[in-house]
Amino acid sequence: MTQATAMLDTYPAALGRVDRQALADCIEACFTCSQACTACADACLSEPDVADLIRCVRANLDCADICDTTGRVLSRHTGFDANLTRAVLKACATACKSCGDECERHASMHEHCRVCAEACRRCEQACQQLLAPLG
Repeated sequence: MTQATAMLDTYPAALGRVDRQALADCIEACFTCSQACTACADACLSEPDVADLIRCVRANLDCADICDTTGRVLSRHTGFDANLTRAVLKACATACKSCGDECERHASMHEHCRVCAEACRRCEQACQQLLAPLG
């Protein structure tokens, strides 16, 4: 059981039509992706060809911030605002796609970019899955 699942299981009010497992998976994917992107940006800054990785570092940092924010928003349920949640999930999926695409450009040369791209793809997919029933 993940931490997100454990916390969702203790929430005292109903969550409505939200799929608890999809929500827990998305929360976990967001925080995992945020960590991967932060670590990838740091690793990029340690590479000898750092000038070639400027776009990657920027994408990593933007994606990390958006994923972290999304994970926190998804962790709050009282006073749920579907419009805000939908917008945050769309922004997160967009950031993950952009960062994943950028990291994939460098994945053959930098293992940290390959690992980060995979985390971005998982998070993008988790956001899309949670978005589907929200419309």
